[in-house]
Amino acid sequence: MDPYSAEGELINIHNHFHQGQFPEVIDFDTSSLSPENALPARVLQLRARIALGQADDVLADIQGETDAHPELAAVAALAELALGRADEAAEKVEKLVQSDAAGENATVQVLGGTVLQAAGKSEEALALLGKHQGSLDAVALIVQIHLQQNRNDLAVKEVAAARRWAQDSLLVNLAESWVGLRLGGEKYQQAFYVFEELAQAPATSSVRTLVSQAVAELHLGRTEEAQAALEQALKKEPEHADAIANLLVLNAITGKDITELTSSLQKTDAEHPLLTDLAEKSDLFDKAATKYKAKVAAA
Repeated sequence: MDPYSAEGELINIHNHFHQGQFPEVIDFDTSSLSPENALPARVLQLRARIALGQADDVLADIQGETDAHPELAAVAALAELALGRADEAAEKVEKLVQSDAAGENATVQVLGGTVLQAAGKSEEALALLGKHQGSLDAVALIVQIHLQQNRNDLAVKEVAAARRWAQDSLLVNLAESWVGLRLGGEKYQQAFYVFEELAQAPATSSVRTLVSQAVAELHLGRTEEAQAALEQALKKEPEHADAIANLLVLNAITGKDITELTSSLQKTDAEHPLLTDLAEKSDLFDKAATKYKAKVAAA
């Protein structure tokens, strides 16, 4: 039986993880799990700890175990990535997948693909993920990579193929919603329904689902509702970078001052994609302005 299926032992902890409910993952009672599912559950708990900023502690906890368990070696690489050592993490993954056994391991595929993509090695990530045998985690990551590559067509095909065999799985619904936010039109509303249901139900609500709901609301032009969702998210976690970033965008859209939020985001995550993108665009503008001024002066 697939441990992540509706009847599987890991369905609840797996859903908690992908709903962004990381404390629930860490506190999940694994004592009654069958022996074959103990390690996959531990991997999810370790990944949740990394997501909560405990990468150093995770590395300490699994020290001495990575040689015997490729899954834990992949977790170690993910922790290195979280600590800002992307090149070192990618090197570890590349060495790990050289082993045929490791390369066929679903956890290695997903965590290794995550590390390789973050290190700018998209084709290597897709090649590794393409080895999966019915892993929805791999499908979700492939969809994200295609969206980052602006290959909406490939993302749509990946979701459609997964829908045929995974049907109403949480991850398929999420992946389809990510694609919907990129495609726009009526897809915005469909994505909103998925995120809103997750964000507002006490059993599934998290900062991540609230931010996702807010993004969908923004696409639909519902700024007040988006602000309410983001404020709810920041009440749960005041220093959540993505919540701050999206509130910054919302304030910019509605003409409000963004100075305080920009400063807050810089303190929380100086390398956040929004800040790096703004810095790049500001630099390009300054260069263009300099060239324009030079032409005016010459005239």
